[in-house]
This record gives sequence, C-alpha cells and structure tokens, in this order.
Amino acid sequence: MIRTIIVGAGIVLMPAAVCAHDESATVTLAYDQPLPNVPGMSIRGVVVEYAPGGTSPAHTHPNSAFIYATVLEGTIRSAVNGGPVTVYRAGDSWSEFPGDHHSVSENASQTEPARLLAVFVLDTDETELATYED
Repeated sequence: MIRTIIVGAGIVLMPAAVCAHDESATVTLAYDQPLPNVPGMSIRGVVVEYAPGGTSPAHTHPNSAFIYATVLEGTIRSAVNGGPVTVYRAGDSWSEFPGDHHSVSENASQTEPARLLAVFVLDTDETELATYED
C-alpha cells in the first residue's frame, strides 16, 4: 500500500503512515514560502522528530523536490537509492535529489530522541512531500 503526506499552509503533519506503525515519528510543517524569483517553485521546511528507536517507512520524494536535510538533535541513520546506510549526527547535513527513494530513515539511538530539519525546494503546487510504502 502507498500512503502520502499531504501539506497545506499552517497545518501540523501527523502522517498516518508514520503514526500507524508505532507512533515513533512525527512530521511538522515549519515553513512554506513561494520563491519570488523562481515562479512556480516554493521552499518548504519540515521538522521530523523520532522517538528513541523511531523509524519512518521507506518512501519516495516528489520528482520536483530537491531536499537539504540537517540533523538538529541526536543521531539519524539514512540510506537513499540503494546506497549504504550512513549515520549522521547533530550538525551533519545531506542532500536528496528529485525522485530519490529513501529506504532507511531512523533514529540510530534506542534511548535518546532525534530530530532533523528537511528543506524542500519543489513545485509550488506539489501537495505530497513523501509517498510511503508499506
């Protein structure tokens, strides 16, 4: 089954795909602004918070989305497009490209929370930031 995160101005995201598994991760829309010098494009920021041992299901981002992610707190384990699992610590960043498949996104700690900021540059009319797989 495929599930999606739907966004809109000023809403808090609590995607069923994440909460249905174990309620170990939440996603909150932090910023949404059209780019005035790039018609049709916007920048959106989401904060992803993982409980200890928390995970997100495998997912794909929109074909228009370039993503820059930064770990704000804790340690995140991530893998994209069948590549190796990489561990990122607070202050570390990485990029994801349009249409990338994110097979692993999880808190590397079983005892401490983790939090990341994902900044998307994407088509303004895009409503799905991620399509989750079951």
